[in-house]
Amino acid sequence: MAKEKRVGVILSGSGYLDGAEIQEATLTLLYLDRRGAKVVAMAPDVMQMHVVDHVKGEPAAGEARNVLAEAARITRGAIVDVKTVKAGDLDALILPGGFGVAKNLCTFATAGVKLEVNPDVERLIRDMSAAGKPLGFVCIAPVIAAKVLGSKKVKLTIGNDPATAAAVNALGAIHVDSPVDQIVVDERNKVVSTPAYMLGPSIAPVAAGIERLVGAVLEMA
Repeated sequence: MAKEKRVGVILSGSGYLDGAEIQEATLTLLYLDRRGAKVVAMAPDVMQMHVVDHVKGEPAAGEARNVLAEAARITRGAIVDVKTVKAGDLDALILPGGFGVAKNLCTFATAGVKLEVNPDVERLIRDMSAAGKPLGFVCIAPVIAAKVLGSKKVKLTIGNDPATAAAVNALGAIHVDSPVDQIVVDERNKVVSTPAYMLGPSIAPVAAGIERLVGAVLEMA
């Protein structure tokens, strides 16, 4: 009987403007569950960069929220602090997107190519890569892969946005243009990426790309 694969999913809050993109996160969890994987959901126990009113599309004055507590909304409370997870606990790791990736998991939203990555997130990605375990990056999350794994000349996609693709390349990675429903697979580094809502425009094509990403990651695990 095949061993159940344990797949980590790092979330960056809840809500695409200041946390994890909820549709991307839910689709990732759905396709992992359909394929019989055991999900280990996690997030850093840190405060969000800011809170955005998703009706007005602008920062909400005077509000503060915790990334781990917000991410727990998506996983029905089944979530752990990323600092407690080791590469040895997992067979694969996936990062859904959302502005929270660029605001809470790293500083790309404010620092661009000079970004810093949350140390616990960076440590887990580095250790997974060093152990030869597959990694999946959705939407804007490939910028973290470019920062952490750029020295390995990892192949990635964020779709076709010229400025973001240039940032990926500047960090040492190799950007490959891709339509929303497809994936880019770096077999040497065991990294899979898909544009998702970097391109959109709606949930159906985003879902197709994420389903392909989950399938490719599990095949490598």
